[in-house]
Amino acid sequence: MIFLPMNIAFFSIFLLLLAAALAFLFNRNQKFLIGVCFSMTTIASLLMVAAGGWAVGKGITNQVILPMGLPDLLFHLRLDPLSGFFLTVIGLLSFFVSIYSLGYVKGFLGHRSVTSLIIFYCLFLAGMFMVVLADDALFFLISWEVMAAASYFLVMFEDEKIENRRAAFLYIIVAHVGAIAILLSFGVMAGLATGFQGFSGYTFDAMRATNFPLGWATAAFLLAFFGFAAKAGVIPLHVWLPEAHPVAPSNVSALMSGVMLKTAIYGIVRVTFDLIGVFPWWWGAIVLIFGLVSAVMGVLYALMQHDLKRLLAYHSVENIGIILIGIGLAMIFTSYQMPLLAALALTAGLFHTMNHAMFKGLLFMGAGAVLHATRERNMEEMGGLIHKMPWTAAFFLIGCISISALPPFNGFVSEWLTFQAFLLSPSLPSPLLNLLIPMGAALLALTGALAAACFVKAFGVTFLGHWRGPHKPDVHEAGWTMRIGMMLSALTCLALGVLPTVFIDWMDVLSEQLVGAKIATSATGIGWMWLTPIAHERAAYSGPIVFAGIMAIVVIAYILLHARPAAIKRVPIWDCGFEKITQRMQYNATSFSMPIRRIFGFLFSIKEQVRLVSQYGHRAFPKKLHYHLRIRDLFWGWLYKPVVDASFWISRKVGRLQQGKIHVYLIYSFVTIIVLLVFLR
Repeated sequence: MIFLPMNIAFFSIFLLLLAAALAFLFNRNQKFLIGVCFSMTTIASLLMVAAGGWAVGKGITNQVILPMGLPDLLFHLRLDPLSGFFLTVIGLLSFFVSIYSLGYVKGFLGHRSVTSLIIFYCLFLAGMFMVVLADDALFFLISWEVMAAASYFLVMFEDEKIENRRAAFLYIIVAHVGAIAILLSFGVMAGLATGFQGFSGYTFDAMRATNFPLGWATAAFLLAFFGFAAKAGVIPLHVWLPEAHPVAPSNVSALMSGVMLKTAIYGIVRVTFDLIGVFPWWWGAIVLIFGLVSAVMGVLYALMQHDLKRLLAYHSVENIGIILIGIGLAMIFTSYQMPLLAALALTAGLFHTMNHAMFKGLLFMGAGAVLHATRERNMEEMGGLIHKMPWTAAFFLIGCISISALPPFNGFVSEWLTFQAFLLSPSLPSPLLNLLIPMGAALLALTGALAAACFVKAFGVTFLGHWRGPHKPDVHEAGWTMRIGMMLSALTCLALGVLPTVFIDWMDVLSEQLVGAKIATSATGIGWMWLTPIAHERAAYSGPIVFAGIMAIVVIAYILLHARPAAIKRVPIWDCGFEKITQRMQYNATSFSMPIRRIFGFLFSIKEQVRLVSQYGHRAFPKKLHYHLRIRDLFWGWLYKPVVDASFWISRKVGRLQQGKIHVYLIYSFVTIIVLLVFLR
């Protein structure tokens, strides 16, 4: 029997495919096409939120077998609380971004056709939804490839730019390396589920019912973690992410960073907690270590960036790391039979999954509005945009506060819950964990401080001060549909931060499904206003009270400032004796991050050049100073460049086989046939 939520999900995917077909068939009136197709994706996304939210709220599980696929390999779909949660997250951000896209995509009209953008946007959403609904390895991998291929073509949208082509090529290589690892992981589990005697083990139900030997289970887990980590941008598999996300259209960047990465988180949780189910503590330690490294290194690399969208892309690496910290802790506590702590850590990780989707989508939409208005991504050229784009600046500021984990917004709550999981951890039998857990708490605190510094830089350099570039563009505020998309995302960030107990109570069925415990009883035990993980004697947080206190301070400050307007005097600021102040004398992105670059310089590949142009032939009379700074990803030089160099070397050697002569190729074929006959007779 197909329940209503599954029917709604089917109809949502049908709408997306219909929108893609309409864009393909009727592409002459581009402006009309944008309105119709993105309206359909908006409705489809909202329907998916309803389906997913219903599945989580009611705790239902519905499985469907479609008469499609291969004769003995039909498609299986499953809507349960875990898939429902991720459908809600993907659908909610897709809803906001689709509204935003109604105005944003019109910016391409007159320059290029948007037909391919609309088609692959629809297929991209459909692919993500199908990944989350898949209940067998075949349908999962097909959906995974649809998602990967669609996002590849979206990154390639402005294909006349070499940076787009290079980023898309790098992305598709890493995506397929990860897909091969996922395929092998499913192959191991499916083979064990049937004793390597057939194909029935390809369903997730068969894998759930199998008690995997530790060695094979470890192989499946490591392969799956590698494959999903490549998609999520976990360090050191992250190199594609800061290349692809900045060059994609900004509505696509919002979806790739906000929710596409979360399909990998879904895969890790599904394989580990659901399909395998039983695991040793050191699996969790592996996930925790990769999470900590990604969080710290991601935020440090973000601080060094001058490209606004590239900065946001590196922050996705950081936040994926924070999510993995919660998942890793949940795995450790589960292996030691501590279900309540496991539920707390898992809730923290999954809640941050939703929070990151909301504020990262908001920030990329804000960056897209800035790019739409200025045609500029380099923060060194920006400044003073708050005067021309006040709404965009306000929404971007909310995103900055949220991602910096400051109350009363959502990022604070999920990171605070992660800290509580660290602090409530008891002494464990493993000495490694007793060292790793307090160290992890310290590194998470460092990450939070660096993130706050990074977004002071991002907002201050972009929106405050004066325009830094040589030619100031005719800046304009974002269109009303773009502002609505950003506003809804900003309000969601506020709602998740002020009323976290409501959302935790809604998603509590997830921890019960995966680790066998719920935290809502303790978390909301003293009322909806107080969030109390485990016990209110240990820690408690009230979003409504904090929000009310902040608003009271703002109102009082406003009243005091405007009660006696005559007492306020506006005078020129002290200019340190300089008579001619120019916009180039402002603090810029490079100067802001310089102290942190000096401290953590050993973690970067830095090349700094200073060249002085003097007059009268003497350095004592400087005329110009040229400063060049290049910061490269350390992992690219250590890990990827040797592989690339080796690939080019092998290609050159193998290329000698291409003689361009038909008789040589016939000899190759003849020799190959002889070898096959000898060894396969």
